[in-house]
Amino acid sequence: MASGDVKLAVGMMSGTSMDGIDVALLRTDGGGFVEPVAARSKPYDDVFRRKLRAALGQSAPDPALAEELTRRHAEAVIALLSAAGISADDVDVAGFHGHTILHDPANHRTFQIGDGALLSGLLGVDVVYDFRTADVAAGGEGAPFAPIYHAALAPDARPVCFLNIGGVANLTWIGADADPSRPDVFDHLLAFDTGPGNALIDDFVQARTGAVCDWDGKLAASGRMDRGALAALMAHPYFEVAPPKSLDRNDFDAKAVGDLSDADGAATLSAFTVQSIARAARFLPAPPVRWLVTGGGRKNAHLLIELAAALDAPVVPTEAEGIDGDALEAQAFAYLAVRCLRGWPLSGPNTTGVPAPQTGGQIVRARAA
Repeated sequence: MASGDVKLAVGMMSGTSMDGIDVALLRTDGGGFVEPVAARSKPYDDVFRRKLRAALGQSAPDPALAEELTRRHAEAVIALLSAAGISADDVDVAGFHGHTILHDPANHRTFQIGDGALLSGLLGVDVVYDFRTADVAAGGEGAPFAPIYHAALAPDARPVCFLNIGGVANLTWIGADADPSRPDVFDHLLAFDTGPGNALIDDFVQARTGAVCDWDGKLAASGRMDRGALAALMAHPYFEVAPPKSLDRNDFDAKAVGDLSDADGAATLSAFTVQSIARAARFLPAPPVRWLVTGGGRKNAHLLIELAAALDAPVVPTEAEGIDGDALEAQAFAYLAVRCLRGWPLSGPNTTGVPAPQTGGQIVRARAA
């Protein structure tokens, strides 16, 4: 068992890209101390991915899907612990995000499927789950939820932006005085969903070519962006709303590129992601000295080149700062689980729009206190 204020936590993330489960082990005090231990990913097979996709938008999905998702998470955690040579008895807490199938904060609704009690029983570890509900119930957007962890990772050169390009893209602006061990940390952060990330590109490419994504942006790089289609996509009212704000994966669609070729459609949807991020930058309190990109989008060379041009600033993967971009979101929920155990806030007015710093998460105890 970890001693003192530092906990050994495992975090899990099944993101909107539906590519699989990321799991990560982290030693942390839930404040400024963070020490990554190990991480790995477990891809979804095509059959299960189709099941998840079919559940999107539902408020009452098949319970069997939640059970299967939970069991897959348990298998991923057990595999990580085995590879790291760590016993479940040595893990203080597990942060279980589940999978978001519906996010509708305007109507105070957010649904992440997954059974925290089942996972706790399968692992024999205390589990924190249902991270977003309390924030939404209090009037917040319920997303994004990694900003406080971004603050713990941020380099000294600031202001800096973490840009997560998953299915949806979101950013975290971190000011010079953002210290996650201090109560006023949320005064020095700004976070919000910028618009589409990979989801529209992935869905379009899969429908047109059968590939799960545009690997390295090669299809988009071979095409030409259609200005009319891009203008239609950028006309969405979301981009004029002041942050904090958040999106559901299905808030945008690719109808505007329906008549374009495969390459031109991919190029236009990639430009849509880039331009929506560039437009979001006007809301930042000060220009960041650097953009650190995480999520699957950081592996898309075409996107990064276009972003650097649009933002007129260095745009690099988080690995440039020694941060594992594949593990970051899973680590974040390990970190948030420790904050939950401490009763510390997970979100604040400048990250989700909640009226005051907000705690959250439900705890399932596997062991006697």
